[in-house]
Amino acid sequence: MAALIVFPAIDLKSGQVVRLAEGDMDRATIYGDNPAQQAEIFAQDGAEWLHVVDLDGAFAGESVNGAAVAAILERFHGKVQLGGGIRHRDSIERWLDLGVERVVIGTAALENPELVREAARDNPGRIVVAVDARDGLVATRGWAEVSDVAVVDLARRFEDAGVAALLFTDVGRDGLLKGCNVEATVALARAVAIPVIASGGVTDIADIHALAAHVEDGVEGVITGRALYDGRLDLGWAIQVAKG
Repeated sequence: MAALIVFPAIDLKSGQVVRLAEGDMDRATIYGDNPAQQAEIFAQDGAEWLHVVDLDGAFAGESVNGAAVAAILERFHGKVQLGGGIRHRDSIERWLDLGVERVVIGTAALENPELVREAARDNPGRIVVAVDARDGLVATRGWAEVSDVAVVDLARRFEDAGVAALLFTDVGRDGLLKGCNVEATVALARAVAIPVIASGGVTDIADIHALAAHVEDGVEGVITGRALYDGRLDLGWAIQVAKG
């Protein structure tokens, strides 16, 4: 059986490592001012993947923390998955050329699905679609807006597009340590033929155990941030549990 991938998260705001509560930029907790060093710490703890988000970019619609991302890429020798404000083909290609393994597309997936299809066709296995949910509906533009499109409906639009995975975030739990929405994550994974990465609310090792039990249902990985920074979850232990 394949192992669950644990993605430690580095969220960037004004060049600093932060975590937001429910995606609210005014509710940011700062955890450090050296993102590249944090990436190295995660690597030392056994991380093979890293999930990086340019929070400022998600609101601006273009890269804002590019220098911090470049520094992470230089010092983290595993694979980096990057999201936040990537809404144009040239920015997708630029980041892939610079060494990002996977690019996460959220807002543009709803507003410009053909962009996702073309990028996935030309870059097999390197495009991830973010399906961020508030009460089951897709949230966009840094989660500041909520559409009238159901998460599963958006996900199904890309079943034949060749995307690498769906990144499912329960926005109402993100950064709040309420526990991952395992039920909704597994339901989405069973509803589509695309691997699903869980995000939002991971609290402790119990969430890792719960998600690892559903790898065969299509749950590929889990993103965790605040639980690591607050010391509630040991990354090395989480990786071992995820490997079964």
